[in-house]
Amino acid sequence: MTGLMETFIQNRTMVQPHHANNLQTAHGGNVMKWMDEVGAMSAARFSGNPCVTARINRVDFERPIRVGDVALIEAYVYEAGRTSSHVRLRAYREDLAEDEREKTTESYFVYVAVDDDLEPTSVPELTVETADGERLYEAAVEGNGDGE
Repeated sequence: MTGLMETFIQNRTMVQPHHANNLQTAHGGNVMKWMDEVGAMSAARFSGNPCVTARINRVDFERPIRVGDVALIEAYVYEAGRTSSHVRLRAYREDLAEDEREKTTESYFVYVAVDDDLEPTSVPELTVETADGERLYEAAVEGNGDGE
């Protein structure tokens, strides 16, 4: 069994001009790529195997991340199936000079663990053993609009 908090991962990327659209904000495709990579790391940490993206629920882009800001991506597994990991993902923009952070994007991805032959393989049972883990679990279940 693996605890929810063991799957929590954060990663930061400085948004550069080559990440941006013509409005000088991070291109949505780059934000999704960063989210997918961090989500796959969280799912792999949970399963102990490489994981592939099986589904992306709606992606809510709430506000932009400007060139020069830091994109902070947070991910954690909040549910597990037989071979799948359900991961909550949130992106934030950080202004390091002003010490500000605000949420910009949120989504829920599903990853499938695969073996050396790239065939689906089982994942462990997910446990929630801490108050922080319970808080994250509740937030994920409440925030996921399709009931997963």
